[in-house]
Amino acid sequence: MKAFLKFSAGVDKMNLWFGYLASVCVLAACVVSSGNASLRYAFSLGSNAWLEMQWYLFAYLVMLGAAHVLKVNEHVRVDLVYGMLGVRGKIWVDLLGLLVFLMPATLYLLWLCIPPFLDAWQTGEISPNAGGLVRWPARLALPIGFTLVALQGISEIVKRVAMLSGHLTADAHYERPLQ
Repeated sequence: MKAFLKFSAGVDKMNLWFGYLASVCVLAACVVSSGNASLRYAFSLGSNAWLEMQWYLFAYLVMLGAAHVLKVNEHVRVDLVYGMLGVRGKIWVDLLGLLVFLMPATLYLLWLCIPPFLDAWQTGEISPNAGGLVRWPARLALPIGFTLVALQGISEIVKRVAMLSGHLTADAHYERPLQ
């Protein structure tokens, strides 16, 4: 179990770093957006490339931040019964949700998004908009993001199994999702 928990800690640390990178994407998207609007209204200058850059940054902030959101327990969950359960019941609900819903969906979406990325990479696909950007960097956000979510899902499964087997204690952060 120690090796699995060490792997889990490594994935958690990696996704913390990607969460910070997602925050940088938010800032960059704001700067690009405000700069583009300022240039358009003040000097009648604009570019489709800047608009597409905003979309690319948004794609990366969502896809890089998703695993971090799962890690810090701020993901959306339907709390009809969950709030009434004890810690052990919550661990079981989380474990089943991770195994039955998150992992199959994430791995399926990863499998679906790799071919369009590879196609855009191999063909050098470019946006049809005048002055648009190459498409493969935007399409790469999906495989990266789903890989990170899958790894974080495995990390969360390891932690839930460790909690159920007594190798890890459920702390207060686990009991109550951040609001």
